[in-house]
Amino acid sequence: MKTPTRRTRPARRNMTLAEVRAFITQLAAANPNAESELNFVDDYTLLVAVVLSAQATDASVNKATVALFRDAPTPQAMVELGEEKVGAHIRTIGLWRTKARNVVALSRQLLERFDGRVPFDRAALESLPGVGRKTANVVMNVAFGDSTMAVDTHIFRIGNRTGLAPGTTPRAVEDQLVRRIPADMLRPAHHWLILHGRYVCKARKPECWRCPAFDPCQYRLKEDLRATGPETAPATAAK
Repeated sequence: MKTPTRRTRPARRNMTLAEVRAFITQLAAANPNAESELNFVDDYTLLVAVVLSAQATDASVNKATVALFRDAPTPQAMVELGEEKVGAHIRTIGLWRTKARNVVALSRQLLERFDGRVPFDRAALESLPGVGRKTANVVMNVAFGDSTMAVDTHIFRIGNRTGLAPGTTPRAVEDQLVRRIPADMLRPAHHWLILHGRYVCKARKPECWRCPAFDPCQYRLKEDLRATGPETAPATAAK
């Protein structure tokens, strides 16, 4: 899950609340079974996978965690594996040295402070090494079913590009999304938005010609992109 950037042009205007509901409803209809693309087997392996996904793709994390979770599926096993061996498993992921240190440290703290369990509490999660607000939001959403919104680079881009939830910081976009998305849609919207940004509303060339939520979107270049289609989409249209 990559960190958001601030390079994005504002939409023509903010979506109305009716347009927000229509936008999310149309994403849901196109991908009704959306879920995290990280591989995990329980709350603990989810937490570790999300920590590893910072500044990395889910696909690269999944490749690394196959052997890591085989050798260390629990906090105790991870502590016993140690930083050096954890690092050897995740060497292909960016910032692997820091992440290896954090994964072992957070595993030790889970054992010492939470009886080896992942806490369902934002403050407790954010007190763990390598866990910030975005990571805590993912864990609370996926593991515990809480209606949180983790703003990665894809959701930050969509919030600003489409007029769904404009903001100059990830927290501002998160707050707008929580306020504007209907409560009954908020928890799954996290997945619909991430996958839409990953595969359709891309950074460099948004594929507006196949967007399932084209009509409520307020992206200023969407008509041009739909008219030109996939072969001649301008590279400058992404911002």
